Amino acid sequence: MLEKISGKFLDIFRDISGKSTITEKNIDDAVEKIKMALLEADVNVRVVRRFVNSTIEEAKGEKVLRSVSPGQQFIKIVNDKLVALLGDEKQELELKGPDTVSVVLLLGLQGSGKTTTAAKLGYYLKGKGRKVMLVACDLVRPAAVEQLVVLGQQVGVPVYTEETKDSVRVAQSALVRAKRESFDTVIVDTAGRLQIDDALMDELSRIKSAVKPVESLLVADAMTGQTAVDIAKTFNERIGLTGVILSKFDSDTRGGAALSLKSVTGVPIKFVGTSEKPDGLEPFHPDRVASRILGMGDIVSLVEKAQTVYDEKEAEELQRKLAQENFTLEDYLDQLEKMKKMGSTKSIIDMIPGLAGQVDEDQIDKAALSAEEAILRSMTKKERQNYLIIGPSRRSRIAKGSGTSVSEVNRLLKKFEKSRTMMKKLTKNKGAMAKLMAGQNLQH
Repeated sequence: MLEKISGKFLDIFRDISGKSTITEKNIDDAVEKIKMALLEADVNVRVVRRFVNSTIEEAKGEKVLRSVSPGQQFIKIVNDKLVALLGDEKQELELKGPDTVSVVLLLGLQGSGKTTTAAKLGYYLKGKGRKVMLVACDLVRPAAVEQLVVLGQQVGVPVYTEETKDSVRVAQSALVRAKRESFDTVIVDTAGRLQIDDALMDELSRIKSAVKPVESLLVADAMTGQTAVDIAKTFNERIGLTGVILSKFDSDTRGGAALSLKSVTGVPIKFVGTSEKPDGLEPFHPDRVASRILGMGDIVSLVEKAQTVYDEKEAEELQRKLAQENFTLEDYLDQLEKMKKMGSTKSIIDMIPGLAGQVDEDQIDKAALSAEEAILRSMTKKERQNYLIIGPSRRSRIAKGSGTSVSEVNRLLKKFEKSRTMMKKLTKNKGAMAKLMAGQNLQH
């Protein structure tokens, strides 16, 4: 995500960070390039103008020009300005306590990913201990109700439906049932249109008046850039929004919507869609997104992802095995499986400082990773636990069973042997690897 704009900023910062001293001209040149990068990213023109003016004003102060490391000071200023542009701080959902029903109203045009987002949000809140009900109030789009029912089953969240064309009645009835059956959160999936019209706004206004939501969230397609911002502005003026969910954020290479929304509409981004999977909805952290844009990675998000697949005991056991060179091919296969649960290889690489934005999707040899997994699965458990017993005949059998060649099997074993030695050395660094896996004491 955000590859294009991140690449532009990386080039700008490489140029300026290497200078032992910088002049006002250096700053002017860098800011001009930043301005072009933002405009190419489809950031609102007025937002760009304000960003550029405030950056120049601060960057030309004595604090920067006379600093020991002026290039780094300049980068920090740009980072702080970006964080402010993105909304300063993470904005939580304003949900009531578990003894009261909190209604979350989802709004948006057709094609924004509203129904899918409703299921993802249900899954997210269920994971936070909320008792959630989804409500199918999109009675306009063909099969929208059926789609929500299927998605609800996939994420384990019940869906309220009713045989009627009155969306207000459905929302009201769902609220009655939610109170009766002690649900504390109701997510209402409303109808959209291909464009904003009076009929859509009237229906949404009536639903909102009927259920009095604590959150009215617009689901907008991040890839549409300024169009998403214009839609958010109109919805906020006519219906009133408490936040925005940017869907398809994982596919957004430019970032124009994210960088413009808060400044133009005053409405915060609360979540972003990061994949098609049920867990592909994440809270929006302005500071972390700014770090990604600037090519600094996002180590905090990486640790949080690691925490979902590693617990502390597993991390300690992994460190012990690495330190004692007891790490086996069985462990290696387990790590591959855990990495897959954390997301795509590209998304993980982009969170690592120094590598963020440096690796293209085309450079990741997915076929090689798949071949490695196939080779490992073609081994017996005994072979994975002791790779030294894998002689020529076993290698031939493994290659045949995995649909690979003996040379590929040999390559994996050599790579594993080298990796094991290297990882043993890494673990001597005061258990840094275990801390990363367990997410202990890491600050952004």
